[in-house]
Amino acid sequence: MIPNIYAWKNFWCWLSTILVLRKLEVTVYNDKVTSESPQHTKLMDGGNYSVVSEFLLLGLTNSWEIQILLFLFFTTFYIAAMLGNLLIVLTIIFDHHLHSPMYFLLANLSLIDTGVSNIATPKMVYDLFRKHKVISLNGCITQMFFIHTVGGTEMVLLIVMAYDRYIAICKPLYYLTIMSLRMCISLLAVAWTIGLIHSVAQLAFVVHLPFCGPNKMDSFYCDFPRFIKLACTDTYRLEFLVTANSGFISMGTFFILIVSYIFILVTVRKHSSGGSSKALSTLSAHITVVVFFFGPCIIVYVWPFPTLPIDKFLAIFDALITPLMNPIIYTFRNKEMKVAMKRLLCKVLSFRKHSFTHNPRNSD
Repeated sequence: MIPNIYAWKNFWCWLSTILVLRKLEVTVYNDKVTSESPQHTKLMDGGNYSVVSEFLLLGLTNSWEIQILLFLFFTTFYIAAMLGNLLIVLTIIFDHHLHSPMYFLLANLSLIDTGVSNIATPKMVYDLFRKHKVISLNGCITQMFFIHTVGGTEMVLLIVMAYDRYIAICKPLYYLTIMSLRMCISLLAVAWTIGLIHSVAQLAFVVHLPFCGPNKMDSFYCDFPRFIKLACTDTYRLEFLVTANSGFISMGTFFILIVSYIFILVTVRKHSSGGSSKALSTLSAHITVVVFFFGPCIIVYVWPFPTLPIDKFLAIFDALITPLMNPIIYTFRNKEMKVAMKRLLCKVLSFRKHSFTHNPRNSD
């Protein structure tokens, strides 16, 4: 009887050991799957659901030859946009002839354009040669936040620049009184505040959306239309919210600006004088920038569901071409900027020559 008791005891010990080892093996396997997969399964309320932790960006093309061309194209435009906008900022800062309200606003527009260039373009260039173009959920939300904060700020800043031109042309005697430095800083603060509200108002509704499976985004960056489409819930109201917030506001602001510039042009025609050609040149530059900025926004956001195949190319235009067009337009069509840039270049060259002459090594 005693041997039987020991036999049963050994059997149960052996069975318990096998069960513990099996449970440990399953736990290790589940942890490995959870850490390696972008989607992992959780248990909640008695049911299983898949949680997406990252998105797969399909990009622009899979052709190696086209990717090389796109790399050269994107890199060239990115560097040119950064250098052009930074050159405008530095020229306005160091040239006292440009210390006026119009150029103060132009410098801030160039700073915003450098931000626009850096939100999606570096990752887009980096992803060209990656087989798996992924972005985390938090990274996607962060990208959308900055896109709409900077975009909303630029939208308001263009309105402020139109108001500045209206005061300068229609009320020239009161221009410096109305557009004082304090007023310019206040208007700039309002622009950033509205841009922040515009972005947060949309993120508040989408940040807690459930994503339960599909994680492929047919784009090279994250934005609300494609982001919302991947949610596993009814998103009709959110689609309407995005259309109203980004689409209709862009379209409404665009028409307000166009009407404002038409009114200013009519005023210039009525009070034609020696400075009318300069005013017309400045206004035409402003109108060109407005069209370049709002055109892609209206097409992408007014009818974003279902998304248009052309919206990826419009996004490229908005992220790369527009930030580069601003310094080109405001430089080539503005004599004061060209003269100021020449003065700045001369100062830099004279400083380098002076430092080279007084270098002890060269004096020997």
